[in-house]
Amino acid sequence: MGVERSRAATGRQAERGGRGAWWRDALLAAVLLALGLGSLRWLERSRLGGPFGGPPEGAPIDALAVVLVVLAALAIAVRRRWPEATVVVSVGSAAAYLAIGYPYGPILLSAAIAVYTIARHRRLGIALAWCGAALAALLVHLLTNPASLDGAFGLLPATGWVVVPATIGIARRQVFEARARTRAEADRRLLDDERLRIAHEVHDVVGHGLAAIQLQADIALHLRDAKPQQALEALTMISRASSEALDELRATIAGMQPADGASRTPTPGLARLDELVERMRAAGIEIDLETVGAPRPLPSAIDLAAYRIVQESLTNVAKHSAAPSASVRIEHAAGRIRITVVNRAGETGEPGFGIEGMRRRATQLGGALEAGPTGAGTFRVRAELPLPRGEGEDA
Repeated sequence: MGVERSRAATGRQAERGGRGAWWRDALLAAVLLALGLGSLRWLERSRLGGPFGGPPEGAPIDALAVVLVVLAALAIAVRRRWPEATVVVSVGSAAAYLAIGYPYGPILLSAAIAVYTIARHRRLGIALAWCGAALAALLVHLLTNPASLDGAFGLLPATGWVVVPATIGIARRQVFEARARTRAEADRRLLDDERLRIAHEVHDVVGHGLAAIQLQADIALHLRDAKPQQALEALTMISRASSEALDELRATIAGMQPADGASRTPTPGLARLDELVERMRAAGIEIDLETVGAPRPLPSAIDLAAYRIVQESLTNVAKHSAAPSASVRIEHAAGRIRITVVNRAGETGEPGFGIEGMRRRATQLGGALEAGPTGAGTFRVRAELPLPRGEGEDA
């Protein structure tokens, strides 16, 4: 559907462009008119020589020849808006001109341009039908015009003035349509990529918040009778977790808006990792956090990706582990940052949308991510994100 809409939009744009170029068609019509009228007297005087000449038996140039030349040329002025009418008038005038017996002349240029226009602006089947009719009309003069060429040579003028412009017009249309399809496909891929990016952002924010809320809700339900005070604390944590998740969701959505409407809420990054760990600890997850190397300011895209990878890894621990606990290691190395999250309580389930989202974040930045069981009863997520040259390198 999106590709079809893009094609339709491209067609409407081309149509508007055609209407805006009316003055060029009018200028072309004027040039053809001047050339056609200016050549009539010369054709009358040199009918035995030159590329447009013919035998003396041909009809003499008269007022009717002038009218036909004028009609054939003026029809070109509306060729983009009414291609069919242009073919009828221009080719019809040229066919009548030749059938009467007038010598070959520039009037055929008007017919050729009309044929090109119909082939350029109409679908292949329709274009071929019109071009076939134009060719048949121009071949009539072989039966009526004593000035026509003899034998098979008589087919050359009419065939050349139809086949060549028709071929060029069809080729031009196919190139135009191929470019339109390429643009539509590129637009569709961009739209799909943007939808996937938004889906991953919302999944990371909402999934993390809901996992923390679920843990606290389970605690509240379990302790509501035996330890109501702890149940109340769990409900308080639910309120706090939902509020923080809503704030982060608003910031994420605001960050997708144009710059003039962007939120002033700081973008999540490794500087806020301690807050994330504390929230998860409050939700009942045991977390060991280790930072190796001196933290440095990171490009915003890499900083956000690193934060989201840790966030989604801990969310998976909260969602899938029976006894949730994890270790998080952030290593600031020369030219790269390494992230390792190990769930010490066992596997976190089959890789799903969250893990694919983490992998996509890493690969888009030129890095890599591995996630899976280690064989020692743990599940490990390991990511490596390269830094731009000059970032994260010792002086």
